[in-house]
Amino acid sequence: METRPLGATGQDSTVATFGAIALNWLEQEGANQMVELVLDHGVNHFDVAPMYGDAELKLGPKLRQHRDEIFLGCKTQERGYEGATRKLEQSLNRMGIEKIDLYQIHGLEYESELDEITGDDGALAAIRDAKADGKIDHIGLTSHGNPGLIKDAIDRIDDLETLMFPLNPVVAAKSGDEYDYEGVLERAAEEDIGTLGIKAFAKGSWPDTAELPEEDRPYANWYEPVGTPGEIRDRFDFAASRGLDSVVTPGDPKLVQMVLDAADRYDGMDEAAQRSLVEEARHDDSPVPEQLHH
Repeated sequence: METRPLGATGQDSTVATFGAIALNWLEQEGANQMVELVLDHGVNHFDVAPMYGDAELKLGPKLRQHRDEIFLGCKTQERGYEGATRKLEQSLNRMGIEKIDLYQIHGLEYESELDEITGDDGALAAIRDAKADGKIDHIGLTSHGNPGLIKDAIDRIDDLETLMFPLNPVVAAKSGDEYDYEGVLERAAEEDIGTLGIKAFAKGSWPDTAELPEEDRPYANWYEPVGTPGEIRDRFDFAASRGLDSVVTPGDPKLVQMVLDAADRYDGMDEAAQRSLVEEARHDDSPVPEQLHH
């Protein structure tokens, strides 16, 4: 599988990153098998978070077994120093490891949060201290909020090394500033910040729960995904061709194999094909920024 430099981190990440939230829906044996499948495809970048149910615990056994082969991203939703310190220790303990390669401030949505995170007793200070203590190697940020806020974060966090944000044809087709993740991508390239794409496979928000109760949804994703191999390959090729360093696999285990197959076969997508996908999606309901989970 193709690898790309992850910004200036020194890490060469596979063009697909394994979104380990998928492990939450599996029993331990199935989780072990999925990690082995992902590794067999050559994927070397994994992403997990404490709010993904049991995903950290399910990942732990195979992560420890293959620690040298996996560049591990984890996250915190905590905004203050003490909370972020506690969550980091919890993640290390749950996974049974001593260091996390990339630790990301998760789900930035509001300017007031950015103020809190970057304050003297904010999460960023805790993450920097953890880095000094050798518990993490790199600092990142994830957001499916306003792209302008992500650019503000780039300005205010001078040691920011990676960004994770949505990129798909539905978003690319929208004209408002609140959908300008392409602008984030350009700014990240200028600053040599690594980029990880989420929601590449999002088709739209789920119908209202009155129409389709959550337990009746065919996939465990926060949004309704595309579901055929052809659609998934188009979506993967689109995201990887826009300049992202890596595309994160979706949350439902049933989709992971198809995405891995698409990543194996990735060889670019010309601009005409990209434009065609954007045009097809122009009138679709965007799952971001209204749908704030992933």
